[in-house]
Amino acid sequence: MSPTTIRLIEPADGAALAGLLSRDRQAYARWLPERPAEFYTPDGQAAVVTSLLASHDQGLAWPGVVVSDDTVIGQVGISSILRGPFQKGFLGYWVSSLHQGRGHTSRAVGLALRIAEDELKLHRLEAHTQLENLASQAILRRHGFRSWGIAHEHFHADGAWRDEVFWERILTRPSGRRPG
Repeated sequence: MSPTTIRLIEPADGAALAGLLSRDRQAYARWLPERPAEFYTPDGQAAVVTSLLASHDQGLAWPGVVVSDDTVIGQVGISSILRGPFQKGFLGYWVSSLHQGRGHTSRAVGLALRIAEDELKLHRLEAHTQLENLASQAILRRHGFRSWGIAHEHFHADGAWRDEVFWERILTRPSGRRPG
């Protein structure tokens, strides 16, 4: 099993991400929003990376890539960071279909949790999964997330409105356990 790491995204990652996203575009249409053709090009991804790094510089996000054997195989990130009384962020992730089923996604989520708690000092992390995305739900459960509701027709992908399960993990308590 090859090791999985995550690191902050870099401008040079745009070409690799464009290749992965372009390759999996049809396979992931059910799970991802519709994007213009430019999004799947190296220039399009360079613009996305620039925007993500600007959000990071403002303290609003931690955008990362998933790496195995020195190769970018996906993305993981914490976005929509709110400070003040909330101290929370939103977890998102994906791994190329070429690298699924090998534990990379689960290890990336575990590493992102460490960054959220140790580096970003967040109290809470949230995530969404489509109702049918059982693999992603299993990963979140394995890492101490609990579901707390369903939003009907919450996300538009592949020509239809999709229901989503909302997930939470309290970071300042082990495994997201609630008191009592």
